[in-house]
Amino acid sequence: MAGSLNSRAQVAVLSVMILLCLTGNNNIVPVTEAIWLNIPSSGTKCVSEEIQNNVVVLADYYVVDEAQPENPSTISVRVTTPFGNNAHYNENVTHGQFAFTTAEAGNYLACFWLGNQQQGTSTTLSLDWRIGIAAKDWDSVAKKDKIEARSLNSQFPWN
Repeated sequence: MAGSLNSRAQVAVLSVMILLCLTGNNNIVPVTEAIWLNIPSSGTKCVSEEIQNNVVVLADYYVVDEAQPENPSTISVRVTTPFGNNAHYNENVTHGQFAFTTAEAGNYLACFWLGNQQQGTSTTLSLDWRIGIAAKDWDSVAKKDKIEARSLNSQFPWN
């Protein structure tokens, strides 16, 4: 009986420690939010990130046009690697996404500009760029963990 209580206490302490790590320290499971960029009517707006080799990169981007939601401006985008190679390119779109695993370490650059037909006005762009652990699909991990936890719990007599 004492061994059973000791095991229960260990499981409870471990569960609390994991919960505190996941909720108390944002460095372990970072919360990301999209940034909004104002794309000028002429010229280009770029963002960059220093990324190591062999890191997953995911991004979603879309035009936010509150004035004309039914007919938003289009943008073009180019993402380049530290050596100037194209990692992603898209023209005259209102939304898109890119995903790749870095093949070289260094500064990755994403540049956005308005399509040819939209000269004279600026446009807002939402960009959700995730790198490394932030790019992991935590929802599917949580679902998988619940399935595995149920099968493990059925092996213990005190559950």
